Amino acid sequence: MTGLTRTVADWRLRTRTLELGRRTRVMGVVNITPDSFSDGGSFLDPEAAVARGLQQLDEGADLLDLGAESTRPGSRAGGEEGTVAAPAVSADEEQARLLPVLEGLLKARPGAIISVDTYKAKTARAALKAGAEIVNDVSGLLWDPEMASVCAEAGSGVVLMHTRGKPEEWKAQTELAPDALMKEVHEGLASSLAAADSAGIEREAVVLDPGYGFGKRLGENFVLLARQKQLLELGRPLLAGVSRKSFLGHVLAELYSGVAPPAHEREAASLAAMVAAILNGASIVRVHDVRPSVEAAQIVDAVLADRGPGQA
Repeated sequence: MTGLTRTVADWRLRTRTLELGRRTRVMGVVNITPDSFSDGGSFLDPEAAVARGLQQLDEGADLLDLGAESTRPGSRAGGEEGTVAAPAVSADEEQARLLPVLEGLLKARPGAIISVDTYKAKTARAALKAGAEIVNDVSGLLWDPEMASVCAEAGSGVVLMHTRGKPEEWKAQTELAPDALMKEVHEGLASSLAAADSAGIEREAVVLDPGYGFGKRLGENFVLLARQKQLLELGRPLLAGVSRKSFLGHVLAELYSGVAPPAHEREAASLAAMVAAILNGASIVRVHDVRPSVEAAQIVDAVLADRGPGQA
């Protein structure tokens, strides 16, 4: 195997530039929610969330992604867990959870690169003003008409995720054939890129996320993972968030008497899926368990670069 499957590119953030592609960048997840599928309630307290973020930075995370609203749907047919849909959170409540953690992290680590996981323009504006560098919009600029202009005006980095429909619709969606699935994701991301362009968001500020588990049936996620490299045709680096997703647990169920293991017991599966994502072109991986992910990514990077440890 020779050469990287991804090209080296600069990701222009609000106040700095982050090089992507030469090595995998690891994004640590901090869920400041009571109901996230993976660790809801564990870091709702601001001090606990700040401590978690600092721990992830110490373990080697290149950047952190703070989320204060769960997008867990009401069906296991999609990507996340839950028998009931996560309740909507107002922008004010979202900010009340998010901003103290963002401010606390930046006070402790002024140089930290912080992303905010939100689809609300009002929350994005407040977080960027408080020091966030990136807006991670799971809707790909579709759910709030003001989001694109907020990101453009702030000059922030942007993650555009592909989401097929909204969480409450995922249960009823029909499964797509592999070619149709890839066409759906490709066209959706292209549409989000066009919306970003129209709003004045610079192309160098954008990273694309295929949206594992977001409007994809369980098996569709493996098709997407296997063919992810095709999305590099859109010309921007890729971020992959496969950590602890339920499509992994679904496959593991046969090892656990037919019952999928809970999210926190999917770390080995998460690492395997993360490695597949890197091999198929991801420049950034979004993870819950940072240290093992950093170690695994370093090994994959060495293989992709066709070099051994200690070599340039």
